[in-house]
Amino acid sequence: MLTVDDLNVWFGFAPDRVDAVQHAAFTVASGESFGLVGESGSGKSTILRAIAGLIDTWSGSIEVDGQAVTGTRRSRAFHKTVQMVFQDPYASLHPRHSVDAVLSEALKLQGMDDIDARITRLLQDVGLGRGFRFRYPHQLSGGQRQRVAIARALAAEPRLLLLDEPTSALDVSVQAEILNLLTDLRAEHGLTYVMVSHDLAVVGHMCDRLAVMQHGRILEVMDVDALRRGAGKTDYTRHLIEASAGYIRG
Repeated sequence: MLTVDDLNVWFGFAPDRVDAVQHAAFTVASGESFGLVGESGSGKSTILRAIAGLIDTWSGSIEVDGQAVTGTRRSRAFHKTVQMVFQDPYASLHPRHSVDAVLSEALKLQGMDDIDARITRLLQDVGLGRGFRFRYPHQLSGGQRQRVAIARALAAEPRLLLLDEPTSALDVSVQAEILNLLTDLRAEHGLTYVMVSHDLAVVGHMCDRLAVMQHGRILEVMDVDALRRGAGKTDYTRHLIEASAGYIRG
């Protein structure tokens, strides 16, 4: 579903250029959930943004479902295949647009018909009833806003979701609810996930494999069983796992 090869992402120009991602390479199979982990500033979210077309200063190769991605312009076909869910659900929703307006706009952009029935189904998919349809973001809790953001992403009926710390801005009490929702949606819709997180416990719960990043580079790619065993190949990976000991569960 996704192949990233020799990806480099930078900001600015010499002599002030910052190389945020260097020579990143990984593949994600259809139906797989793949994690990108590492400390803040390691380049995790930058990779997602380059894939989504939100950054134009990159080189290398990105292929989605066998189709090469170039520049920042993304076709309608790309957006019907790939959608992104951002970290802060309040910032990603227009404060003056109701849930109905948010979902209607997303469906119309994708050329969908039968808007009314599709909105009802989307709200049901993310665990929100019809009573939420005409509410505004300020009338929703953080968890409810993130459910709306996920529904908006699902409006295009994508196959690949890019998840940028989807629970880190939420209260601990609702983080598990959103993670369980994402797990259920992946199973129900046959979705492929690429999830960015600094939380190894989240990745251990959600992902099949993961790439460990530091200073813009991928240090190693490992499966989640190796993560649970603490079988990191590098000192940095072992340090991350040790710091999360007791939180990473099967």
